[in-house]
Amino acid sequence: MNVVVEAQDLIKDYNGFRAVNGVSFSVAQGEIFGLLGPNGAGKTTTILMLLGMSEPTSGVVRICGYDPTKEPLKVKRITGYLPENVGFYEDLTAKENLLYLAKLNGIKEDVALKKIDEVLATVGLLDVRDKLVGTYSKGMRQRLGLASVLIKDPKLVILDEPTTGIDPEGTEQVLDLIRRMSREMGVSILLSSHLLYQVQQVCDRVGIMFKGKMVAQGSIEDIGRQVLGEREGVMKLTYSFINEEALKKLDGIEGITEKRIANNTIIVKFDETRKLDIVREVVMRGFLPIEVKGKEYSLEEIYIRYFREG
Repeated sequence: MNVVVEAQDLIKDYNGFRAVNGVSFSVAQGEIFGLLGPNGAGKTTTILMLLGMSEPTSGVVRICGYDPTKEPLKVKRITGYLPENVGFYEDLTAKENLLYLAKLNGIKEDVALKKIDEVLATVGLLDVRDKLVGTYSKGMRQRLGLASVLIKDPKLVILDEPTTGIDPEGTEQVLDLIRRMSREMGVSILLSSHLLYQVQQVCDRVGIMFKGKMVAQGSIEDIGRQVLGEREGVMKLTYSFINEEALKKLDGIEGITEKRIANNTIIVKFDETRKLDIVREVVMRGFLPIEVKGKEYSLEEIYIRYFREG
């Protein structure tokens, strides 16, 4: 596994106030990592240290092996940052804005012009490349923002609230682009957002910050188990006859926690860690599963429960 972001024991003090307190995490190549937490949790300060815009009081940051503090230009060449409010020259076209950015990044004009068409096609704006950005909707601006970070073939893209203020259709387009950047282009993405249901849709892992500390990190399923405990799955079964005798035929199957009859079907609750074994066993006993549903962990529920219970 290639590690693109590595942060170890990061500490940042401001005039005696500890904004970030011993934060450690990593982001692998092609991974989407969600950075979550309430206002004042230390997310922005952490991002600034990753970008080399703020020096850690102590600890280690590496972006593809480079130190952002000592090698900021090398980090900037391989990192794209999209803030919540993207700024473009509104009296220039999308193509002109991207050409200007390409020149700032030292990309030769002939190479840039070819690359501009490629990234605009990727984000679905090729047909409107010659329209003034001042005429663009918020969703189109966000997609242009993604094009602006892709222009230099980044290894890492940091996104801060990328879908705020966008309508549902535009939001889905942006989320789809984020998935494609990760899955098809191998770009590592650090996503900071308050919209938890969107984070749950796209992130491979998340880290939750609170009062400067990384209080939990991992997959949503792993954190859900830690905070909410194991969840039960639900299975609906049919059988040649549905009565108490049929229920008894399910006795002795390890992992089944409850069984009952409802609406001429048999409802079974089970330990999700044994789902495959249970499905195999009920089929061997003559039952036909017509629905097998795992109990998913909601990131919003995890988040609320975590901070409610401290």
